[in-house]
Amino acid sequence: MSGPFDINRWKPGPLLPPRDARDGALVFVVAVLCFLACLTALAALAANRAAEGWTSQLTGSATVVVRAKAGETPDSAAARAAETLAGVKGVVQAQALTKDKAEALLEPWIGRDALVADLPTPRLVTLDLDPKAPASAEALTKALHEAAVDAVVDDHSRWIADIERGAGLARWAALGVFGLIAAATAAVITFATRAGLAARHEVIEVLHHSGAEAGFIAKLFQNRFAAMAASAGLLGGAAAVIVGVAARLAGGGSGLTPVLPLAWVDLLAPLPCPLIAALVAGMAARAAALRLLKDMP
Repeated sequence: MSGPFDINRWKPGPLLPPRDARDGALVFVVAVLCFLACLTALAALAANRAAEGWTSQLTGSATVVVRAKAGETPDSAAARAAETLAGVKGVVQAQALTKDKAEALLEPWIGRDALVADLPTPRLVTLDLDPKAPASAEALTKALHEAAVDAVVDDHSRWIADIERGAGLARWAALGVFGLIAAATAAVITFATRAGLAARHEVIEVLHHSGAEAGFIAKLFQNRFAAMAASAGLLGGAAAVIVGVAARLAGGGSGLTPVLPLAWVDLLAPLPCPLIAALVAGMAARAAALRLLKDMP
């Protein structure tokens, strides 16, 4: 039973109220920004994994276009090329494609109607290369030349360069989006801090004239907005994880789409979001508070 001398009755309240009417809107905005940042991170990881997968596939394979010589059928020329290339160091398997498979590869480019019976369809030989020490295009061409096989080797090097360039652009684009979102978050927190300082001008002025150091006052707002941003980052990161899980489950083993494969381990990317949001918010709030307190007499 509390009495007139109950210590809890005279316990001083916090200098800043635990809640404010403006907090809800601020938490929502920061949570949305964190959500977008986490989605960007997931998309960047998926794009990077897709690029690495395409690069490894192209690096581990090659295609040889075989042209039959006089007195030789296309199928026999392709079989001789496959037999020759199978003995080259760095080649795991060489397989000559039949005419039907070769025409199936050409059909999307020239159409079914153009595949007439008299069309001299070149034969293809597909090669599976050793991923650790793949055979070079020069070694394959030399082996074909020594076996007197008229063929052209495509080691996919030009496609690898394009994919690596695209992956680099995707990484830089992701970093740029992260930078923009971080700047937007800092701007929102700075504006909210200025508004909070203006609304509590009397409290700050009393503390300032009572001898409270600027660092002490700034720390109040730093902790306040850091905690608020951490909760917003937790909400935004959790929402991004939910979207990632839905995308992963919707597409099965390849994720939502094989073009952007999303792995389960990628869903750990949003984990640092609350900490990063708190750091950005804390630094922005402290800087804004110190700048405004500097102008006070």
